[in-house]
Amino acid sequence: MVKIWLMAARVRTLPAAVAPVLVGTALAQPLADRFRAGAFVAALLGALFIQVGTNLSNDYSDARRGADTEDRLGPVRVTAGGLVPPRQVLLATYATFGLAVLCGAYLVAVAGWELLILGMLSILAGVLYTGGPRPYGYEGLGEVFVFLFFGIVAVAGSTFAQLERWPWEAFALAVPVGLLAGAILVVNNVRDLDTDARVGKRTLAVRLGRPRARGMFAAMVYLAFPVALVPWVFGPLSAWLAVCWLALPLAVPLVRTVRNHADGPTLNRALADAGRLELVFCVLLAAGLLLS
Repeated sequence: MVKIWLMAARVRTLPAAVAPVLVGTALAQPLADRFRAGAFVAALLGALFIQVGTNLSNDYSDARRGADTEDRLGPVRVTAGGLVPPRQVLLATYATFGLAVLCGAYLVAVAGWELLILGMLSILAGVLYTGGPRPYGYEGLGEVFVFLFFGIVAVAGSTFAQLERWPWEAFALAVPVGLLAGAILVVNNVRDLDTDARVGKRTLAVRLGRPRARGMFAAMVYLAFPVALVPWVFGPLSAWLAVCWLALPLAVPLVRTVRNHADGPTLNRALADAGRLELVFCVLLAAGLLLS
């Protein structure tokens, strides 16, 4: 049963939750008078709970809408596959978001009410991705919201949890993090393009078509590397930021794989590799920030 719930949580997507918290917290350390360990742990756990809650909500909502059909190329979804009753998935969604709220309450207490707004908006975005009367994930806006919430909001919010202010460098560094987080979703949607189109799920990959979606994926991945240097070129941070370029050898074969393959098993591995790329990139970027 544990294996089934791990499948429902979509563990391969969790680097998108961890990575921005590492970057935002690392950016704050040279500017902070002390390291707020509790705020870091709460931000990290809150991000993970929001990601898992979003995945569970999507599993439930996609099954209800008939989007997860038997011919999909991705891993089996627990609701549509009959592995877990829908009510249990829904209750797990509520419980997971509830844990995220508890983390958010702590952050509000130690940092400020602004994080309450960000947390509520993040949960709402997670639910409305495939839920609600007009899910934005079915209208080609999924990548935009991932960029905003797993890039801008997560990085800047993690920095605010440490500093209680919004340095411009946090927003600048959120851009490459958001691009790589969005790229994970692009791989997912390129893999599912044909089945999504058949059930009326008009993701950005469906709207653009496979060749242009692959081009967009390459652009998002490669653009992250030069953009990460902006706070060094135009700001006070040092050339240590360039250490994130050590992740480039992971990016090149990943882009080649997504460009040249359309089969499920290969793109499932590419999805995991995209998550690994973001995590490695952000760990290196965080290390560069601490050394700046």
